[in-house]
Amino acid sequence: MTVLQLRNVSKSYNDGSKTIEALKPTNFEAERGKLIAIIGPSGSGKSTFLTIVGGLLSPTSGEVIINGRSLSRLNEKKRSKLRLEEIGFILQASNTVPFLKVKDQFKLMDRVKQKNMRANHLKQLMSDLGILKLKNKYPTDLSGGERQRLAIARALYTNPSVILADEPTASLDSERAFEVMELLQKETKNKNTTTIVVTHDTRLLDYFDHVYNMTDGVLTQER
Repeated sequence: MTVLQLRNVSKSYNDGSKTIEALKPTNFEAERGKLIAIIGPSGSGKSTFLTIVGGLLSPTSGEVIINGRSLSRLNEKKRSKLRLEEIGFILQASNTVPFLKVKDQFKLMDRVKQKNMRANHLKQLMSDLGILKLKNKYPTDLSGGERQRLAIARALYTNPSVILADEPTASLDSERAFEVMELLQKETKNKNTTTIVVTHDTRLLDYFDHVYNMTDGVLTQER
């Protein structure tokens, strides 16, 4: 079943007298239960693609559709509600609340969204990510890799339809990077979620069902 569609989506910026096409007209579909990689050099348009898919950036043209709902046809309030209900973000900046302990980061999510992960499943997830023992610490007490794993747990906790991950293993050593990819793969399959990962790490590509390459704003499928 198709959960995400891009129909002729593009993004351009004006830079003085020049127009920069960050994302050239793009058609894309993603099905439930698929783990998808977007690879390509820095500045190629990968992050632009991801932020447009997540409804954080409006395209210059075209339409983004999530579970049959067009983002471009929603006002900002409804678009924010759809993001909260349908999308989990794993960003390089981990987006934690600095004055809340690790365990309270999840309680905060419970205040803004229902039907999140059950307590026993969260405990297992935190254990799998190696952060259960950190539940009483503040984000400032964590290493970069631990904050990244907390961000992954937060994204999965809300049971999203689509997970968007921007370099989720960038601050992790090789062993942890493989563990995180195995976890994302398991969660994607078990929960029938769609996960899109922007990555430079070609060692991880065997985990993915599909691999796309982004070059100069052009998205092409490699497999």
